[in-house]
Amino acid sequence: MKFLVILCLKFLLTSNLLLAEMIPTKSKILKQSSECIVNSQNQFCRELVSQIEKFQLVVFKQNKFKCQSSLLGLQSELIEAYFFKKFSKEKNSFMIPYVIKNC
Repeated sequence: MKFLVILCLKFLLTSNLLLAEMIPTKSKILKQSSECIVNSQNQFCRELVSQIEKFQLVVFKQNKFKCQSSLLGLQSELIEAYFFKKFSKEKNSFMIPYVIKNC
């Protein structure tokens, strides 16, 4: 019985560490987002939207709703830059200052 409890605890601790490693830091998100707004033609920018989704779920659980809203806005900008590529080279991010301020 003790072995089963220890095994379950080890699994839970390991899975939380893996999840923490998969969520990028705020500074990394900001740098990568700036690059993707200008050059959104690669698969990496699509994956960044998913990474920001994970991060905004974390801040939601911490009741940081301004940060969550700012991250959602940044996701919208990245999606817009990806699907409307002809506008992305002319566009600067409107949401990055809000992510800096609110997160």
